[in-house]
Parts: sequence; structure tokens; C-alpha cells
Amino acid sequence: MPDHALVIGGTRFIGRHTVEELLAHDYEVTLFNRGKHPNPFEGDASVSHVQGDRTDDGDLADAAAVDPDVVIDCVAYYPREVRTATRAFADVDAYVFVSSEAAYQYVEIPEREDETPLRPCSEEQATDDSSGTYGQRKAEGDRAVFAAAERGVNAMSVRPSVVYGPHDYSERIDYWIERAREGERVLVPGDGMYLKHLAYVENVAQALRLVAEGGTPGEAYNVGDRTVLTLQQLVETLADVLDSDVEVVTADEHALAASGLAPTDFPIYASDPHVMDTCKLDALGYDPVPTKTALATTVDDHLETDGDEPVELGPSREETERVLGVLETM
Repeated sequence: MPDHALVIGGTRFIGRHTVEELLAHDYEVTLFNRGKHPNPFEGDASVSHVQGDRTDDGDLADAAAVDPDVVIDCVAYYPREVRTATRAFADVDAYVFVSSEAAYQYVEIPEREDETPLRPCSEEQATDDSSGTYGQRKAEGDRAVFAAAERGVNAMSVRPSVVYGPHDYSERIDYWIERAREGERVLVPGDGMYLKHLAYVENVAQALRLVAEGGTPGEAYNVGDRTVLTLQQLVETLADVLDSDVEVVTADEHALAASGLAPTDFPIYASDPHVMDTCKLDALGYDPVPTKTALATTVDDHLETDGDEPVELGPSREETERVLGVLETM
């Protein structure tokens, strides 16, 4: 088993949990990042740090000089970064690129790694820095992984769905925690049956380790929780964890529009359902944390670290109350 892992990133969310997963399995870990965020592993003798910018070839060469067995790339957002990394780490036992479910082009249930097409990516999209091209750039990163594998590089890809858990700075789940925490009526867009596959961050970290240890070069692996919840079930599960009495109230786009809102203004919601097939990862020994346990840990972390801070993401309480008022008159 490889014993030295280089994690590109490693101090904030997915990378932080990945380092913890690796340390729990007796890896020595080196972090490679710009050092712009606090290092939670400062002082840990099993974790060293190479400071540098991944877009600087000299800095990347310094990272490669630590001679890792495994490289887990948590912060490659542009195809050129993946191409450069797979050249710099061409001789490692495993290079694992953190891709995304957003790389898939068509809505299929479930999305399968070897069947569901990837999004196309133009030259302009490949260098664009807007959120609207995120999926295209991740898809092109996947294609860079596949091309590297054809050259003999032990490169693989992991595609998480929406990731949540402790240290998540996106606030996507925090929004729904706060709504469930407030009790009473919780406004949910659509009919409440919107289905979005979520991935607990510890499950993603486990997947990255499993693929590094047993994955096949040139392959991609989906990762998501074992249980897929509708948006209404998510709110109800969070309320159960919080011991909060809530009533889920659904609103179609017309009721929302009366208050200037759209369904997609709500965190996690999108126009199409997303469910991922994780059979390929299961074959590597994937053993995910149960969804309710994962949500309970997420709630505890939110209450401990952010419970007194307002959640800026999503419609405000005042906006949702206006919609609830409109629904009462319909």
C-alpha cells in the first residue's frame, strides 16, 4: 500500500477531510497549497507542507520533488491544471483528480460513469472563471485524465455529487438546517419531490483513498451517499435531528414568482433530478457513513461553529414568509 500522499489543497473542506482519512490509514501526508488559509494540521509530525502556486511550473516541480506515492488533486478547476499535473506527477502510483457530477451532460437516472456523456467544453469555456462553466471545465479535466492514462500515467477521476459536512463553507446545507431549526413552516420549491444525490464529505474522502489504492487508470468513479433524499425528506430529516416540529409547505414557480423568487434561488434545488450510480466505487470496498448519521454530524458542526451567524445564502426568512402569505390566499 502507498504510504506517502501529496494533497493539492488540503486545508479547507474536501481536502481537509481527505488528509484526515489518509492519516487514519497510516499515510504520511504532504500538503501543497499557497498557504492562504489556516493549516489545521500545523504541528502534526505526519503532515508536512510545501507552499506554492500550482500554476507555477517551478512550484509544482518542488511539490513533485517530495516523491509522493499518491497525489490527490482537490483544487484543479481548469483543464490546463490537470494536464500540467499529470505531466508533473507522471510516475506516481496514483493521481486522483477531484471532478464533479456537474461534468455530466444529460440527465439520466442514474448517471453512470461509462454511459452518461460528459459536457462538451470549448476553448473559451476551458479558461472561463464563471460558475456557469464549472461543469464543462470539470468534464474537460476528466478528458485530460483519460488522455494521461493513455500515455501510461496512473490517473483517475472521482466525481462527487453535492458535498456537505463539517467545514463546508458553501452554506448550502446550512440554509436548510436553519429553516428546520426555526420550526413551524418551511418553504420548499416545487412539489418537494426534487431529488438530488448528496455526498457526505467523509464519504468523498474515503472514495478518494479507495480509488488511489485500487482504482483503474483512465477510469472515473462516482461518489454519493447510499440514501438519496428528496428535498422534503432532507428538511424532515434535519428537523428530526434537531428535534424540531416543522411543516413542509411546497410552492410552485408561480407562487414563488409572486414574491420575486424562483425555484433555483433555493440552495441545492435545480431544474432536473440527479442520482448517481456508485457500483464501481462499491466494488472497491466503499462503506459510506449512513445519511442520517452524516446529517446529524453536519448539524452538530453547524450549531457549534456557525449557529449564531446568519446564513447569507438563499431566500431570506422575510421573502419566504411573503410566499407563505400568498399561498394562504390561494
